[in-house]
Amino acid sequence: MRATDRFGERMAVLAHDWFPDEGKMMKGVMRYGDYEFTGIVDHNHAGESSGDYLPTLPDVPIVERVADVSEPTDSLLIAERPSDGTLTELQREDIRAALANGWDVLSGLHRRLSDDPAFSTVAEENDATIHELRHPPAETVIANGTAHEVDAQVLLTAGTDCRQGKMTTTMELVEAARERGIDAGAVATGQTGIAVTGRGVCIDRTPADFTAGFVEQLVHEAAEEFDLLVIEGQASIIHPAYAADTIALLHGAMPDGIVFCHHATREGFRGWEAFDIPPIDAYFEAHRAVTDPLFETPPVVAGSLNTSGIEDDQDARAALEEFEGEIDAPATDVIRFGAERIVDVLE
Repeated sequence: MRATDRFGERMAVLAHDWFPDEGKMMKGVMRYGDYEFTGIVDHNHAGESSGDYLPTLPDVPIVERVADVSEPTDSLLIAERPSDGTLTELQREDIRAALANGWDVLSGLHRRLSDDPAFSTVAEENDATIHELRHPPAETVIANGTAHEVDAQVLLTAGTDCRQGKMTTTMELVEAARERGIDAGAVATGQTGIAVTGRGVCIDRTPADFTAGFVEQLVHEAAEEFDLLVIEGQASIIHPAYAADTIALLHGAMPDGIVFCHHATREGFRGWEAFDIPPIDAYFEAHRAVTDPLFETPPVVAGSLNTSGIEDDQDARAALEEFEGEIDAPATDVIRFGAERIVDVLE
């Protein structure tokens, strides 16, 4: 199933007070989703164009309210997950307006919109669906250690922190591999990836006992369709809050290799800056500690370095050279220089 088969081909984006600086989900879906974007709803920038602020993404008209979207539309994407989980009244009004139009709503919020009668009643009355992308299937799955049996090559994007480029690396690598004729597919483990691919499980909401099982199931399903699987990584194996996500990904996917991701200029964990990001070798030791007793530790086959904090290309290439030495593998910045260097390793 394509994402457009599930969510429709024409999508508007709710971005009040998030555009253009916030909106991680919006930016990921606009960059990689196969949608026709009919409008960005943001009262602060109404009448302008998204391309003036986000020139590498599709150029979309910005309107004040949902009612101002003039093109036929199938769904509304909520651009961001508020840190406190609370929507403003303006955002709530426009979500209700979209549902009243019969549009589906794609939500990556921790709180289920469909549990709120203010939304669910309008959705039911207008034959609209609220897609709770962050919430896992009701039926749980226990891992049984069989992901290594699939015929497909399985790679995992792992790294040193959150929000450093694992999803971006996953999507860029899949696109570059397909351009080389490799039958590649992304396995989504977060809400943005699910909105892009139309399938997957958001593992930061799965019960801990079943997370590896969900990942294993995703690997088996995707291996029936693709020759190369790139598993979207989450968090990092050394993290003050979210290390369990990476452990479950390693155990559930049993990957053949790791594409290791790092942010070139980040010194502390994002949001936990009191904790310094340790040397890269510490991550490799942690990977070995949780995999070697069960299966052969997957090698780091390539690296993805986020050099967005480095202005000069020559300095960025110098940072890449240093990073390659640290991981003992070829590396690139997939946005700045493309993912072809990683694909070279696979052929």
